[in-house]
Amino acid sequence: MPRMLAPAFDPERFRREARAVVDWIADYWQTLEPRPVRSQVAPGDVRAQLPPHAPDEPEPLAAVLADLDRVIVPGLTHWQHPAFFAYFPASASGPSILGELLAAGLGVQGMLWSTSPACTELETHVLDWLRELLGLPERFASSGMGGGVIHDSASSGLLCGLVAARERATHLQSNRHGLTQTDRPLVAYASAAAHSSFDKAARIAGLGSEWARRIAVDSRGCMDATALAAAMDADVAAGRIPCFVCATVGTTAAGAIDPVPEIAAVTARHNAWLHVDAAWAGAAALCPELRPPLVAGAEAADSWSFNPHKWLLVNFDCHALWVADRTSLVQALATRPDYLRNAATDSGGVIDYAEWQVPLGRRFRALKLWLALRMLGAEAIRGRIRAHVAWAGEFASWVAADPRFELLAPRSLSLVCFGLRAGDAASRRLLDRLNAGGTAFLTQATVGDRFALRLAVGAALTERRHVEAVWAELSRLADEAAQTA
Repeated sequence: MPRMLAPAFDPERFRREARAVVDWIADYWQTLEPRPVRSQVAPGDVRAQLPPHAPDEPEPLAAVLADLDRVIVPGLTHWQHPAFFAYFPASASGPSILGELLAAGLGVQGMLWSTSPACTELETHVLDWLRELLGLPERFASSGMGGGVIHDSASSGLLCGLVAARERATHLQSNRHGLTQTDRPLVAYASAAAHSSFDKAARIAGLGSEWARRIAVDSRGCMDATALAAAMDADVAAGRIPCFVCATVGTTAAGAIDPVPEIAAVTARHNAWLHVDAAWAGAAALCPELRPPLVAGAEAADSWSFNPHKWLLVNFDCHALWVADRTSLVQALATRPDYLRNAATDSGGVIDYAEWQVPLGRRFRALKLWLALRMLGAEAIRGRIRAHVAWAGEFASWVAADPRFELLAPRSLSLVCFGLRAGDAASRRLLDRLNAGGTAFLTQATVGDRFALRLAVGAALTERRHVEAVWAELSRLADEAAQTA
């Protein structure tokens, strides 16, 4: 006799087990501080503790949580740890986690307006909220030709900007000259300090690495607008088409802010698409006193983007992208097979976000952004950003006042790049010894031609005392690291 199928969803069992999982998460957050920030396992250690084959019979949640404690947690680098100062933050909060849970529980597929109208309309609305909070211009509002969309990461936002730029450039050129896409190469530009996602996007979009130009930076790490103008003019003279310019607001290495207004003026001469990548720094535009350099030139940008999952207390993944005119984006990415046809789409009166991204399917990411903004409030988020910027400023002052250390770039918001005056080898030893201790985690960058330690303040649980503690540990290790190996 065939076995009865177990229910896919048992509400009462789910209530019990969900409470246990929520308790486990709360305990994890409460016990983060004593843990080493970075995982201490060797390659292969985690897999060696897992059974070679999947189970045939169900196992109880208690057994799964036990293995989570025994196998998985020791293999994690704790991005929510208060002494996590590496990379840029991947922040989270209770409300955003609840939003993620609600999205998973609802299980909707929001690819089209018709597949869940609330999924689309909440996303449109909450991104209009966020546009206003950041002080971005009206041209990005959904009430006009533009609007916002949530992607997984800044890499996806940049890629979508580039394919929209490609679409617009080839459409304009074919209208003017009767050309096809392959008649003349399309060229994209970004600074030498821009994120590596620029190069990946150029390959994926079909431009190729040959036509992805890296433009020189000045002594602060900002794109040289004069060098950009020269490169674009040279490409035009050689018969190529300047297509796309990526300006960075807050570079990965040192947080440099490109001169977007100057770049916009150069870009406009060639009808190229201007994309602003403010992945990390953009969140600080919530604070009016920090906003001016972060949104300068946005009124001339075709797209502007940042990651709420970095510094806005919204858990990964959540990238906000705004476009001033959605036409080229939709033309580049829309596909309408018969099985997706519906009256709402055919009417032209709704947004179908599947046409604003590479994949067809999409999760209900707007819920976690909505819950975070509603349950935390913009002023509380501003307060946290202000505190992080202030603590980084204090840290930079301690570095500047210590004769053993030097600042290798001006502090950018909550990012400090520094090293030992004894040289790059000493700075490398200092970083290695700090990270090996497990009490804090910093990463490295090349700033100019120097090896720099990067301290990025931004974890949700970080307090001033954690910044003081990492400085005390760096100070303790500095003399030892400066000695000849």
